[in-house]
Amino acid sequence: MSNNNNNNNQTHPPPSGTVNGNGVITPFHQCRLRVTPKSDHEPDCYDDLQSLEFSPLLFGSLERYLPLSVINTDRDVKVQYMRDILRGYAAENQRVHKHREYRKTIASNYQPLHKELYTMNPADFFVPSFLAAVNESTADSFRKIMVEPIPGVFTFEMLQPQFCDWFLSEVENFERWIHETKFRIMRPNTMNKFGAVLDDFGMETMLDKFMKDFISPISKVFFAEVGGCSLDDHHGYVVEYGVDRDTELGFHVDDSEVTLNVCVGRDFSGGDLFFKGVRCDNHVNSETLLNETMEYSQVPGHAVLHCGRHRHGARATTSGRRVNLIIWCKSSIFREMKKHQSDCSDWCGECKRIKKEKHRESINTTKLELLKRLRKATS
Repeated sequence: MSNNNNNNNQTHPPPSGTVNGNGVITPFHQCRLRVTPKSDHEPDCYDDLQSLEFSPLLFGSLERYLPLSVINTDRDVKVQYMRDILRGYAAENQRVHKHREYRKTIASNYQPLHKELYTMNPADFFVPSFLAAVNESTADSFRKIMVEPIPGVFTFEMLQPQFCDWFLSEVENFERWIHETKFRIMRPNTMNKFGAVLDDFGMETMLDKFMKDFISPISKVFFAEVGGCSLDDHHGYVVEYGVDRDTELGFHVDDSEVTLNVCVGRDFSGGDLFFKGVRCDNHVNSETLLNETMEYSQVPGHAVLHCGRHRHGARATTSGRRVNLIIWCKSSIFREMKKHQSDCSDWCGECKRIKKEKHRESINTTKLELLKRLRKATS
């Protein structure tokens, strides 16, 4: 596909969207269809628009579900609106289909080295102290095995040495198979060039049980305000750090409500985690408060559990090779609720600071007003 650099001669279409009563254009991707159709509405006819990539009958059926701000507009506006929605669904279905085929290819060609990792066996996976705490599932039982260096960051021993050895061997087997077959895998995220998505390699069922039975009980106690009571999805992956791999990880937040990060080895230097406070979307880049910073030296078999919105990163791994198992735990309920949430002061450090400052200013204003009234009364 060639590029045309003569941009001055190009004609650009007007921005797509609907115009509300204030004359403001609302982008189509921000609008939704009605839950119930407007039964008394007579749709336009789309039979003459044969160039559409979707059936004209589909447009006629969909029109009754358009929001009131769109349903009585010109037909061209409605076509653009409905086409954008249908394209979105088509692209998502195509992505899901491709990912399903990608997983099938791996499942039919990759031979697991340690099949014990693919089925949850708590006694083989977890240290006894962790299992005892989960079995009781109270704040006291968890705090007996945990350290909380700063609010909202919990560290504790979690994985058996045998599990760590199996896991490291399986990761090496992943990499060997990838190298030998020249198979192009999807990396865990946009930040890591090394590692693999464990769900793609057949561990999805095991990791789902890992989240529901062993992360959720802790999250319900310590992360209820950020969706910890309703975790229903996960993204599990492994990352590798070393001089010949990724070396460090920059300051960021996770696409999760709760994140479990467990170091599984091996011998390495550096790689400390650092944390800089929990923030909502509006305050990700705000300043760090004095009581929000900490650094943590990673220990094989030991876990760090934190809110996904807790800003963090990893210092450079200066020698050896460090491998971490990471599970992003998500809550669809909390994400939907967050769309309608304007006050995040229950969990965002900056929102909390602003709220306290406004409260302080309100008290000072009230005091000044009372002083004025007293002076006026006594004068």
